[in-house]
Amino acid sequence: MGFHEKINRNATVESDIIVGVIDSGIWPESESFTDVGFGPAPKRWKGACKGGKNFTCNNKLIGARYYTAESARDGTGHGTHTASTAAGNGVKDASFYGLAQGTARGGVPSARIAAYKVCAPTCMAHDILAAFDDAINDGVDIITISIGLGFMADVYGDAISIGAFHAMENGILTTNSAGNNGPLDGTVSSPAPWILTVAASSIDRRIIDKVFFGIGTTVVGNSVNSFTLNGTSFPLVHGKDVSSNCTEEDAGNCKEGCLDSQLVKAKIVLCDRYTSAIPEAYKAGALGSVLLNFYNDDDLSLILPLAATALHPKEYSVMMSYMNSTRDPQGTILKSEHIKDPAAPHVAFFSSRGPNLILPEIIKPDISAPGVQILAAYSPDASISEFEDKRHVKYKIMSGTSMACPHAAGVAAYVKSFHPDWSPAAIKSSLMTTAWPMNDTSTKSNISTGEFAYGSGHINPVKAINPGLVYETSKEDYIRLLCMKYDEDKVRLVSGDNSTCPTDKGSPLDHNYPSMAAKVTPMNPFTVKFHRRIKNVGLANSSYKATIFQDSKVEIKVVPEILSFKSLNEEKAFDVTVAGSGVPFGTQVSTKLVWFDGTHSVRSPIVVYTAAMQMED
Repeated sequence: MGFHEKINRNATVESDIIVGVIDSGIWPESESFTDVGFGPAPKRWKGACKGGKNFTCNNKLIGARYYTAESARDGTGHGTHTASTAAGNGVKDASFYGLAQGTARGGVPSARIAAYKVCAPTCMAHDILAAFDDAINDGVDIITISIGLGFMADVYGDAISIGAFHAMENGILTTNSAGNNGPLDGTVSSPAPWILTVAASSIDRRIIDKVFFGIGTTVVGNSVNSFTLNGTSFPLVHGKDVSSNCTEEDAGNCKEGCLDSQLVKAKIVLCDRYTSAIPEAYKAGALGSVLLNFYNDDDLSLILPLAATALHPKEYSVMMSYMNSTRDPQGTILKSEHIKDPAAPHVAFFSSRGPNLILPEIIKPDISAPGVQILAAYSPDASISEFEDKRHVKYKIMSGTSMACPHAAGVAAYVKSFHPDWSPAAIKSSLMTTAWPMNDTSTKSNISTGEFAYGSGHINPVKAINPGLVYETSKEDYIRLLCMKYDEDKVRLVSGDNSTCPTDKGSPLDHNYPSMAAKVTPMNPFTVKFHRRIKNVGLANSSYKATIFQDSKVEIKVVPEILSFKSLNEEKAFDVTVAGSGVPFGTQVSTKLVWFDGTHSVRSPIVVYTAAMQMED
């Protein structure tokens, strides 16, 4: 993210920022939350430390509440990980068994944290709403919530959308994870335009694992493997050859109950499936395991309870060919190591994709942030893997949009420390319009690519504090948009008041969003027009010229092409018209508008797309 330790910070104001973390609780004794060097909580703080028995807050972790279980203490490690990513102290020499060693530091290490435990591990809607209410009343500045339904629901029935709306009314931006159901299209689970929805992207430190076998053959796999076999070779066996009670297919897949403990002892087992094989090889007492990563994806690197790794089909096939060519196959698995990944950032395979099935004119996700192999604080009470692992750690490597979301929250808090009076929409706009452009990251031909994978691009903290121009959006703007989709009764379920729908509802294309999207009829000529207004937060006297990165499939016109400002906070309006001869089923045409004054580049993606044939209903 270019967010190194020597960047410019407004430390005094940052110390007054309070990040609310709605999650599975927090581990208060973690080094990431010590209060050495911190003064008292900000005077406007109205919250409390109601963490339960044997739970103590301090001047860093200034508040805690729980709505489930018996305390705010984190039993799963998830909430501790996200809280330390957003606002944890800098902790030197943090690592996971020596992997990813360095300083673990949150986005705003001088900020305060308030934890709201709603998951244990299930997260209930009424608890989420109660946590939002408390966080708002307590006085937090930013809310990060790495929780989701797993599917997209109407905003009036989604507790996170409703809670975040009330946070927005009170000047609080909410960041929310996009979901982990990628790469299928339409899987993003956070549709509301007042939320910053965050996709997960890779980082340039990639953790790999090597397998040696035969006479000097090496293949590279994916896992976070802390075990070492000291370079010693051991017998290699295939699941189907060490089973006495399963079909050949089930044994080859290492399904539950298929591996014979006597036959796998002191051996490395190859398994033709990734999921069920891990606990079975472990339970059967195998020394190690090599698994087939049939997703053919480098982002899937789990922590495993034994020496194990996952190979792509090509590498797995090479290893199987070796085993079939010798009577006594031997090999070993090395401890994981990290390498530089020059291709980063790319959107993670698992990160949920758009389009937005609820509000088609709002591109979701909004932005991409680091979410693959992230090292952060963890609960020492929690198991470090899903497989009855008895090891316990203070810092753990995790992947998911849950990890990306607090990165964005930390950056939002960083922006707020320079602009305490900015609205949630202005902060969100600054993050989106200054994001690094990303390339299409999917090999699939459907619409789960491009902006529907990464939104406006990869988050860029240093640029975000000086965006030049921002797109402001008010509560009334959101109400108007909702009225285009729902009747007043449903709108009031979100607003919680007697909001009324205007007679002239307008067009959802005109909602003042930092990105632009239009869903059109497949294969038909189209003309769509977006109306926007933009506010000057850069130089008082400034002039911005519009640049369009044209796509040969469409014609784009911006009126006016030059915006001249004479004062700060002055607003100007403009229109963007996009016309084309037709977009095929399930595809998209993407381009971008950039307003440039010689210093600031204010970038907005423009997407015209069609539904896939099966989505037409």
